[in-house]
Amino acid sequence: MKHKNIYKVMFHNQDKIYEIYAHMVNQSDMFGFIEVAEMIFGEKTELLIDPAEEKLQAEFSGVECSYIPLSAVIRIDKVAKQGSNKIISTTEGSNITAFPSPTFTPDNKK
Repeated sequence: MKHKNIYKVMFHNQDKIYEIYAHMVNQSDMFGFIEVAEMIFGEKTELLIDPAEEKLQAEFSGVECSYIPLSAVIRIDKVAKQGSNKIISTTEGSNITAFPSPTFTPDNKK
């Protein structure tokens, strides 16, 4: 049996940072997006159930592949084993800060 790669993908989504694990991460045919497929979630037979992972599993249920904008991606790591999927709030005293985005201010000179 061939060993499948495992990727940890961290990205911004509505003032939260999502950390998910997947077997496939590719550049998308849609310009400016990455394609994340074959997402990995914990087994249903585990004794302890993580509510954050259950929320992510419910959010991504029925999703074959997800397209994430490159501007939202924080990092993608190829890892040896899967960790727990999680959602980190960036507004509740977190030590993670969003990368500043440029603001547009039109020049009123004519």
